[in-house]
Amino acid sequence: MSEDSAAESPKAEKVKRQQQVYTLVVEVGRKPGDGLPDKATGAALMCYASGVDEAEAVRETVAILKDADLAPLDVSGYGTLDERLKAGDEIDAEERALMERALAENSVIVAQMTPFFD
Repeated sequence: MSEDSAAESPKAEKVKRQQQVYTLVVEVGRKPGDGLPDKATGAALMCYASGVDEAEAVRETVAILKDADLAPLDVSGYGTLDERLKAGDEIDAEERALMERALAENSVIVAQMTPFFD
């Protein structure tokens, strides 16, 4: 084996994909100990989640919400900051700051919870 072929290992070619922040709305149902208001039937959570793609951001968000004793039922993705801007969304400084925090911390930020009532 020559030195050149050793330098061209598959690991050397693997490119690390860049983390991005995705805006997600997660609908949750009821579960004992979920912390939702007594008469709520569920809630919608606005989340900013980092990931190399939207699927990873969704998986991480669902896992964290389950760990927090919530019962995720459905996730709707609204894209990255760039995708949302291209779609014409207005994104204020507070929302941008939460997105930047999610990226810096490689985390999921729950920005808003809206309980559902009958």
